[in-house]
This record gives sequence, structure tokens and C-alpha cells, in this order.
Amino acid sequence: MNNNGSSGYDWIEAGLKELREQGLERTLRKFEDVGGKFHDNAGKSLNFSSNDYLGFARNEKIIAAGIAAFRSYGASAASSRLISGTLPCHSELEEHLAKFKGYPAALAFGSGYLTNLGIISALVGREDAVIADRLAHASLIDGAIMSRANLKRFQHNDPDHLAKSLEDEKDAKHRLVVTESVFSMDGDLAPLKEIAAVCAEHNAMLLVDEAHATGIFGTSGTGRVRELQLENKVDISMGTLSKALGSYGGFAACSASMRDWFVNRARSFIYSTALPPASARAAEEALSILESQQTLGQELLKRADIFRRRLQEAGFNTGKSASQIIPLIVGKNIKSLRLAERLRDKRILAVAIRPPTVPEGTARIRLSVTLDHSQADLEQAADQIIDAGYAEGIL
Repeated sequence: MNNNGSSGYDWIEAGLKELREQGLERTLRKFEDVGGKFHDNAGKSLNFSSNDYLGFARNEKIIAAGIAAFRSYGASAASSRLISGTLPCHSELEEHLAKFKGYPAALAFGSGYLTNLGIISALVGREDAVIADRLAHASLIDGAIMSRANLKRFQHNDPDHLAKSLEDEKDAKHRLVVTESVFSMDGDLAPLKEIAAVCAEHNAMLLVDEAHATGIFGTSGTGRVRELQLENKVDISMGTLSKALGSYGGFAACSASMRDWFVNRARSFIYSTALPPASARAAEEALSILESQQTLGQELLKRADIFRRRLQEAGFNTGKSASQIIPLIVGKNIKSLRLAERLRDKRILAVAIRPPTVPEGTARIRLSVTLDHSQADLEQAADQIIDAGYAEGIL
């Protein structure tokens, strides 16, 4: 209690009330299962809010690999990588990731968020500049802020504005450009060839976040960087193990010397317990499946394209989506929440995405298509989503 009898936390209650009134309050909901279809509090629902794009989180071979690692190593690595936490499963996963991505080396982190925090703050500092796409993921922006480098934002997917921004920062000691290859909330694709050319012209480093491209784009799901043969022009191809690979963790594929630098300077790597062995083995098994079944990503993109065109023809604004991520952009926060509730009543789980995750005035429903969705599932879901759109006055 403070002197006026207040608990001292009234500002928190006031802040939550304000978020609630703006349609921006977030709450946790408990679900009983993961995957494409699961039981929630309303009964059996089709899940369009999962990043388990290939259904690998419930793949029997991947589960078996994780169980074997539990039996060999236990539940935890029990130490950071620089103490006693580096195990054969970590080294073997990193070697496999490097080969898969077409780079000399790779380094695994505890999560995708930790990866971006660690590698950006290791590469740049106070005398440097980070130039980030305006819609870049929060982990990329937070990494830039933590680095204390000068942070600039270039217009979304605009190589010309990137070039101008780099010219504006020509006096920086080092310049790092960061972008996603597939944007997580819009599902659109970065013009990576053009961005890489601009970076080469201005002698700037380039980090590409492939979290939502790995496993989907390119032969065997190697990602857009390798699909476009840009390994020699993109300094770091970052990715996650927790989306299409169905496990948990993150990684950076890069040169051998850059990997050594991260080991010495990436604080989120140095001061974190190593990736759980079961996660490492599960991710490596997922890579092996992708290499043996090379067209899984292509099949997913084909299904998503048919589904997206159906929604576009009905009148939904799906932006420039060209991937398995399809936004239904409705604008107002409350309207996105109401649409999500209508869909929930129709046994479709599709969560409303609002600021600050997306820019003001672009609240949306984010639909995530996975291989757990059959063609029949997608056709039925499209009917239900279109009906909800009319009922809500969006169409």
C-alpha cells in the first residue's frame, strides 16, 4: 500500500481497461490438443491458427526421434552450450541444418526470438546501423534495439527506399539489413534478389528471417534464399525449428567465422541453457523427412492458393499473400474480434490479429493453411468464412 491507500498498481488496472476499450486486450485460452483439428471448449474445431504447416508436430517418426533422445540424454541439456551443454545431438543438427540451407555452418538457439536477439546484437553496436523492413517481425526489431545500433525502417518490400536508407546511413561503421522472406502476418514475399543486390552495392550485411519459408519454399523446403540461389549474397539465413519442422528452437545458417563470432558474442546463446535434446533430434528427423519427401511444401502452397482465390473472389481483402499465410484484413480491431467469434461459433479457430502486431487500421484474421487441412476441409471452411463475412457486413 502507498500513502493514499492505493495498492500502487492501479495504473495496471487502468491500462488493462484502456486496452479492453480499444479492442486490444489479449487473454490466454487453454486448448486440449495441437495440430490441424482439435477439441476446444466449443467442441471439435478446424484450426487455422497453427504454424505446424506440414503437420510434423504429430508425425510419428518425429515423435519417436524425440522419445529416443529423452531416453538417451534426459529431459534437459542441463547447461549452457559453453559449459557442458553441447551434446552430439546439437552438433549433428547444426551440421544437417548447414547442409540443408547450403551454408558452411549453422548455430542452434533456444528459440527463433532468441536467435534474432542474439545474432543482431552480436553483429552491430552503437556505431552501426540496422535498416529493417517496416513490417519486420518484433524479434528483429527487438534485436536491433538491444544492439543499441541506429535503427531505421525502410518501406515494406521497397528496394529503392532501402537503397536511400543505406545511403543515409553511409557513415555508420557497419550496416545490417534485416527482412523476412515470407512475412508472418501478411503472407507476402520479399523481393530477395533485389534486396540482396542493393545490399551488395552498398556493402551492407543482409539477414533474412526464413521462419515461415523453411520447410515450405524450395526443393525439400530449403527456403527462399536457397531456392533463389542467394546463399552467397545473404550473410545469415535465420530460421526456426518450431513451425514447419514441428519441433522447438531457432538457428542461424552462416559462414564458419560468423558462427564462431556468435558463439563468442551472442548473449542469448551464451547465457541460455542449450536446446533440449529431444527438440534437436525431432528437428533433425523433420529435415530427413523433408529431404525424402521433396514436394510437401509445394502441395501446401497449391492448397493455399486454391483456398485464397476462393476467399478473394468472395470479396475478402487478402493483401498480397502468396504463401500458406492468408490474412483477411478488416481494419477495425472490434470488427476483427467479432469476425473471429463468428468463426468460432462455426467451429473454425482463426484468431484476430491486432496492433501492435500489425499496423494501426489493419486488424485482421490470420488464416494459416496446413497439410492437416484436406481439400474438403478447405472448401467447407471457405463456405463458413464467407457466410461469416456477410453476417458481419465485411462482404
